Amino acid sequence: MQLTKLQLINYKYFEDVSIDLDSSVNCLVGNNGVGKTTVLDSIYHLAFGKSYFNPISRQNIRHGEDFFMIDGNFINNGKQDNITVSFKKTEKKVIKRNNKAYDKLSDHIGKIGLVIISPTDKDLIKDGSEVRRKFMDGVISQNDPDYLKCLIDYQKVLSQRNALLKYFAANNTFQSETLAVYDEQMVYLGERIFNKRKTFMSQYAPLLAERYSMISGDHEKVSITYSSQLENTGFSELLKHRQQKDLQLQYSSVGIHKDDLQMDLGGYPIKKFGSQGQQKSYLIALKFAQYDLMLQQRRSKPILLLDDVFDKLDQERVSQLIRMIAADKMGQLFISDTDPERTTSVVKDNVKQFKLIEL
Repeated sequence: MQLTKLQLINYKYFEDVSIDLDSSVNCLVGNNGVGKTTVLDSIYHLAFGKSYFNPISRQNIRHGEDFFMIDGNFINNGKQDNITVSFKKTEKKVIKRNNKAYDKLSDHIGKIGLVIISPTDKDLIKDGSEVRRKFMDGVISQNDPDYLKCLIDYQKVLSQRNALLKYFAANNTFQSETLAVYDEQMVYLGERIFNKRKTFMSQYAPLLAERYSMISGDHEKVSITYSSQLENTGFSELLKHRQQKDLQLQYSSVGIHKDDLQMDLGGYPIKKFGSQGQQKSYLIALKFAQYDLMLQQRRSKPILLLDDVFDKLDQERVSQLIRMIAADKMGQLFISDTDPERTTSVVKDNVKQFKLIEL
């Protein structure tokens, strides 16, 4: 998978810019605030139909304008692909592939394999379970359209069940038959999602451990564990057991929407016991494991975005990262940095072909 040309119109900082891209390594350099991260985010937007940093579409429009458009030309398995994402205030976002609009935006997910490493990834360790579930769901959804459909349907049923619980409380009533209809749908979808998450983790966890070992020089051992209420109790039984509590709380307190990922270093939570360097290495390993799994399942190299890595990692660690990328002969790579000389010195020692794009 390669992006050959990118055009941004009224996207965040940019009024109208067009960039020709290298098939190997593209280094986006310039002072802070000139739009390096915006360019990377626009590439992510083309792959996922939303911004990585701000999913509120209106806030991605350049000030004073009423629309934005992102246009990208790709080479996908030897074939030309054109993807456009456009959004106008008061209207729905439109994603087109080769000038044909998708009926559902979710149908586009998985068409462009992409992995991003960003300073905001620290939230995966420091924040709550919702962030980690979204990460897991995003990785699985890129390679499994059926999983994404189950996830979307589950969220709809969950919202409907929660609304019903609130209705019962507001009207001082209870209809067991009606609640049972939603419970049945949640169980069917939830168990399918649970099984797919377990399968994913059995494939993903060894890749994470291997990647962290490469980054750390095999000095430490890490693990990632899938935690779910469904592990020891059937979903239907969980819902029955918590029915009275759910009626009191007016929301669904059990289910796969409560799942989490346990991230450990040497058998202890990395959130509490990992140093900043260890946590950064863990996050990089997380994303490289994602890359490895996508490569196994798709048999094509995803695009890799490295946002502001020099500012968050020491130069030796970044050099090690670039060497790892070069050794694995990964696909197209994008790097953002404030110092063109630093970027050039690190990249040219490890890869033969690269392009310096000054913004």
